[in-house]
Amino acid sequence: MIHRSESRAARRHSTLQFAKGLAIVMATLPFATTIAGDLPDAAQSDPVARGWMVGSPPAAEKTIRVGDGSFMKFPQLRWSLGHWRELFPTRNVSRGNGPVAPLPAGKPADLDGLTFKPIGTAQTMTWAQSLGANYTDGIVVLHRGRVVYERYLPSLGADQQHIAFSVTKSFIGTLAAMLVAEGKLDPGATVTKYIPELADSAFGDATVGQVLDMTTALDYSEDYADPNASFVPYARAAGMLPSPPGYTGPGTSYDFLKTLKKNGAHGVEFHYRSPNTDVLGWLIWRVTGRPADVVLQERVWSKLGAEGDAYMALDRVGAPLAAGGLNMRLRDLARFGEMIRLGGKWNGQQVVPAAVVDDIRGGASREAFRAAGYATLPGWSYHDQWWISHDDHGMFMARGIHGQAIYIDPKAEMVIARFASHPKAANVNLDPTSLPAYRAAADYLLLRGK
Repeated sequence: MIHRSESRAARRHSTLQFAKGLAIVMATLPFATTIAGDLPDAAQSDPVARGWMVGSPPAAEKTIRVGDGSFMKFPQLRWSLGHWRELFPTRNVSRGNGPVAPLPAGKPADLDGLTFKPIGTAQTMTWAQSLGANYTDGIVVLHRGRVVYERYLPSLGADQQHIAFSVTKSFIGTLAAMLVAEGKLDPGATVTKYIPELADSAFGDATVGQVLDMTTALDYSEDYADPNASFVPYARAAGMLPSPPGYTGPGTSYDFLKTLKKNGAHGVEFHYRSPNTDVLGWLIWRVTGRPADVVLQERVWSKLGAEGDAYMALDRVGAPLAAGGLNMRLRDLARFGEMIRLGGKWNGQQVVPAAVVDDIRGGASREAFRAAGYATLPGWSYHDQWWISHDDHGMFMARGIHGQAIYIDPKAEMVIARFASHPKAANVNLDPTSLPAYRAAADYLLLRGK
């Protein structure tokens, strides 16, 4: 049931400010310095208020760099996620020369006072409070292709690019699924049919389909809170983390893939592991002759009528970071989501085959997904690098660390795109507020109609 807040004075309509939200005690990523005590809330950690990278040059205490790890410490990371190109090598993903496909304004949705119960609690929270609690940088809600709600933190402009992190995986998975539909990739073939260099790795006997659905059995941990997890050397190899003195490990993302060993049987259980997507990026490059970001530009981005270019972060030898390197404007992220909601048709053309979108929405094994133990995602599955809820609205998502998201609700004809910079990486820290807030918005729009 949908409830409305009693006090209209509590509602926020400004596009430049969010509710301060909840102060939460949390640790940062394994390569970030833990801050003692309560962390600054959304308003207190705002990058503009903090003055990060301001000055000519910035003062030492206001400077953010990769080499000292400050770029992913909190609250500095709130600046970093909107300035990735200033920290890492990237390659442009051009929008092309066509006109912008409009996102027309719709009847404004008065969401700020909408209330819901976060997962696992009996208390209520407003939509506006959830934005602050989740350190939202920007959010846009589309209903039937029209913008009905849009908010930005002062440090993120509508024309500014922001890293999407693992939302990138859904772009890459969609490209790979398109190549499967065209017969250029065989989901039943082993990865080594296309990439013999991985014969001695965990991927040596894995199929393309198992990589797409992340049911490969890898001796690899993606626990962002564990400083000893495999994710740390993986991030170093990809160039996302500085290497310690004397480091002799893999120097590229593809070199890291060769080191992974098998742990169990492929095709049995889903476990979220980013190296799978790097394999997909390599597969796309191998069968098309072009890096995945270039294929994305040619097949999707240049056809969206995007407002701006996107860009992809690269490893040390120019390979695209397929698992999480895509940066773009928020409205363009919403355009991609709306195109998928409409069965791949957008801007007067069929960008993604309808059969590919239908296959994505159908999901995969819910039993295999259950093995991953996501308490906030009961009954879900993972297919073609998308998260499928199997709920009564047919909702499915693209999800990235620190709160990046595309939320597609076909029944409500709603798409939500969000950028965020939450202190904790894993989405389990945002799901209890984000998922019920999004569903409340969908129910509200369904009741409101046009």
